[in-house]
Amino acid sequence: GPARNAETKTNNKGEYVQVGLQSGRYTVTVSKDKLVATQQVNVTQGTPAEANMTLVPQATAGLSPEQRAVQEAAAAAIDALRAGRDDEAIAKLNDVVTKLPTCSDCYYNLGLAYTHKQQWAEAEAALKKSIEIKPTNPDPYNGLANVYNAQKRFDEALAMNQKATELAGSTPGAGGGNAEAIYNQGVVLFNAGKYADAKVQFENASKADPNNANAFYQLGMTNLNLGQIPEAVSALETFMKLAPNDPKAAQVQASLPALQQMIKK
Repeated sequence: GPARNAETKTNNKGEYVQVGLQSGRYTVTVSKDKLVATQQVNVTQGTPAEANMTLVPQATAGLSPEQRAVQEAAAAAIDALRAGRDDEAIAKLNDVVTKLPTCSDCYYNLGLAYTHKQQWAEAEAALKKSIEIKPTNPDPYNGLANVYNAQKRFDEALAMNQKATELAGSTPGAGGGNAEAIYNQGVVLFNAGKYADAKVQFENASKADPNNANAFYQLGMTNLNLGQIPEAVSALETFMKLAPNDPKAAQVQASLPALQQMIKK
């Protein structure tokens, strides 16, 4: 899908709040005049996430004009990606990586842009290059899992999800990302028809993040596929409490009475 993005402004003290974000990993970029700072943040439903950054003029001081131009081109590419201008982002990032071939994040963002365009081979190559440069970052592994999942290469997707989960668990401050990786692993297993294994992952994801409505929805759907109606009803009722306005809620609300009736018989 398209990149999720949001913009806000700080107050006079430099404080800011952004609400209404979906769970996931975000790149927070703060800019003023010629100064820029970025930070990766994991957002989970119901849990505030904090990102404190300092804008420092030394960031580009001492850089050659060529280095500064590459840095500015990379920033422009990210802006294009966030705005959904994938072709522009791809052109800019391909140019940047020829001049800055050790930029793991550049290859990761290039992989995202190709993923948006469903150019799977190019996305896979870019994400693998990102991993080659920085193998400890869970993001490109999750990116590859999405690429493989879209192509129904479920075993490979699962392996990438497991690696992302492992890395997120060992990365300070990545608890939310770990819950997200467990959830993603469940989705891969569900799509592969491995419902019993998927159930374990969705149960773990709902324990890691009890406010993740999607984990309870998927747990309910998985239980239905396993013929476990009482467990399905329990999970779907929790989903309805957490996300009564979710687009899926109307469908769930319509099906719950019949499922509840099946339990009573």
